[in-house]
Amino acid sequence: MDKKQKTILAVAFIAIVGFVGLWNVDLSQGYPMISELSQNSDRYVGHDVNTMGVVKNGTLEISIEGTSFVLQDLEEPSFELNVKYTGSLPVNLVEGQSISIGGKMVYGGVIEANQIVMSCPSKYSE
Repeated sequence: MDKKQKTILAVAFIAIVGFVGLWNVDLSQGYPMISELSQNSDRYVGHDVNTMGVVKNGTLEISIEGTSFVLQDLEEPSFELNVKYTGSLPVNLVEGQSISIGGKMVYGGVIEANQIVMSCPSKYSE
């Protein structure tokens, strides 16, 4: 083999290894926004989803059966999702708070969450 053939073979080998290594890597950017989930709900029903938003004021209901609230889109508050959650609550869950949730979209506009992650409070205030 001459040098040119070795170079082509090396480049092909590296390309194949890179392709196989990235086969199942999710390269999407972040979570789908609530507006995306609302507008294309039939695409997400029955699937696990992660999203982030703000707990709408006046909607947080905590009972023995679980917790429910409305999650508003961060950029377009007119888009909302109803969230039902039965796990243990973070101690600092309050209305108006920005949170991330993970769970299954059971039908259009309703997510049964199995995870709530609170955003970190800002260290800086205006």
